[in-house]
Amino acid sequence: MPDIVETATNAGSFKTLVTVIEAAGLLDLLQSPGPYTVLAPTDEAFAKIPTNTITSWLEDIPKLKKILTYHILFGEVLTENLLELSSAETVEGSVVGIDTSEGIKVNDAKVLTSDILADNGVIHIIDSVLLPAMVAGE
Repeated sequence: MPDIVETATNAGSFKTLVTVIEAAGLLDLLQSPGPYTVLAPTDEAFAKIPTNTITSWLEDIPKLKKILTYHILFGEVLTENLLELSSAETVEGSVVGIDTSEGIKVNDAKVLTSDILADNGVIHIIDSVLLPAMVAGE
């Protein structure tokens, strides 16, 4: 079974995500045994963000790493686990909120497709890019 990065690359709808993961130097993490859970914004989700904002992230690798690791949870967190949680700690170190009142939302992002299994974890496709408080408040 392919790892998280190969799974995202093969899906074809995560070109921006894979590009920024490479730029941030996170390939090794997401190709390690894990397991990890990736909340993966689609290319459409990244398209909602102004190009100059993404460019500024690419010029500030520590910030880009913070944003991307905010999309990664420790362990394999499947839908059944999300339904039992109200929050989850991210690899970045802060917590995302989980709301299951109408489908599944992580912070303000809707989970579009869940439980895409990879060799070293699981991917949940989300419709928005999540921003940790430190970055969102800038």
